[in-house]
Amino acid sequence: MNQMSDMYENEKDKTSVSIKGRQDAFERLCEEIMECFTKEWEDDVSGYEVILDRQKRAIIGYEKEVKYFRDKIDEYIRLNHYAGCWFPSWYEDLTDAVFQENWGLAGVSEWVRGTKDELMDSSSAKIIGDRIYFLVGGKLELQPQKISKDRRIQLRKALLLKTPKLRLSADYHEVYMLSGTRITLFGEGKTKEGQDTIVFRKFFVKDYTFEKQVALGTIPSHSVSLFRNMIDCGFNVAFTGAVRTAKTTFLTTWQSYEDPELEGVSVETDPEIPLHTIMPSAPILQLVADGAELERIVKSIMRSDADYIVLGEARDGIALNIAVKIANKGTRRVKLTYHTSDPVDFCYDVADEIVKEYGGSLYSTVLKVAKSFQFIFHFVQLRDKSKKRLSGIYNLDYDPLTHEVAIIRLCRYRPKTDDWVWTSDLSAWSMAFGQRENPQAVKNVTEILAELSRLNPDTEQTRFVPALGHLKAGG
Repeated sequence: MNQMSDMYENEKDKTSVSIKGRQDAFERLCEEIMECFTKEWEDDVSGYEVILDRQKRAIIGYEKEVKYFRDKIDEYIRLNHYAGCWFPSWYEDLTDAVFQENWGLAGVSEWVRGTKDELMDSSSAKIIGDRIYFLVGGKLELQPQKISKDRRIQLRKALLLKTPKLRLSADYHEVYMLSGTRITLFGEGKTKEGQDTIVFRKFFVKDYTFEKQVALGTIPSHSVSLFRNMIDCGFNVAFTGAVRTAKTTFLTTWQSYEDPELEGVSVETDPEIPLHTIMPSAPILQLVADGAELERIVKSIMRSDADYIVLGEARDGIALNIAVKIANKGTRRVKLTYHTSDPVDFCYDVADEIVKEYGGSLYSTVLKVAKSFQFIFHFVQLRDKSKKRLSGIYNLDYDPLTHEVAIIRLCRYRPKTDDWVWTSDLSAWSMAFGQRENPQAVKNVTEILAELSRLNPDTEQTRFVPALGHLKAGG
């Protein structure tokens, strides 16, 4: 028995040495080709910046640059008889393996391409330090491949090439691949030493319809007619929730049902919403701006003749102030997404962001927010991170005589039974807003909600009145 055990251990040692030998040979080949290319580039009159730019374009998917690297690597392998060299299984072939290891996305490349069945629907990947994770079956799974610190530095350098003020000192930055995959980089200024992080996010949705959202389980099947009538009412709507809860997807879906003859302005901090492909005939001005840039164009946005404005992600007081100002001057169909965990605090949270940026009375700003929006749609992510749910629909109520603000929860998701319950206690203030646009659609909304609340009533508290007295006393 001991002899058999010794033989088994010897076999394991041989296998281990064999695997390590193959890995070492592959790494030496990558280093050899890197050295060869570096020497060639040192003599290249176009300069290092051009070479780095070529790498960035190859990383984000430009066919010409990808072909440049692959052709040169392929030629080197052929001329030096390396065709039989072993390479890691997560790469397509030896040429691809060398490119990804030296200049591409390293071990994340298989996730980007979705080369395995389990990666076809994976929406997220992460590099944390030298570790690589893929979202598989709703959970992040540690992968066997690693990425060295030098390789991460090189990758960051290439991706940040077009933003010279940021470069490697950037704490946070975002880059988009041609496929639409978003790459978010967190430098060591934002992370612990050696734990710099790169987050990759794919956006799979191609079918921006309520029916698709029903099929995914995000919204209840009986809500489609309700939502279409709400859109016809011209309500101002906020889509809230934490990160990765399908807020932007639902906003885009909602927007796709708007009248394509109306003029719109879309402002995003990142170019995520493809309105030009979803509504190709609609006259929509699509802007990409944030922070100081958004501040500079705010007057132009305010003076625009747009029938509505879409704020892809209202991250700060500047963006939120634009939405509230435009809505308060009478603009309908204002839409935005906003990160918040509790929609009942929406008016206070938005007002607080605006006052921090511009000053003024928190109390009066809360009232302006309450008058600006009629509905809040709140979304959550389930334990299986691939699944999202509409957590609730909230209707804002405002009394112009008493200045009382109330939030009515019209719809509530129940996790245990994976269904929704309803109430039909609509705000008269909001319904008056809709009546001026489309009385028939308002009638339809009222009747649909009455039927939903009859079939699946919400027996818990549905009306919430924030305590604002202390704000009023403070001016």
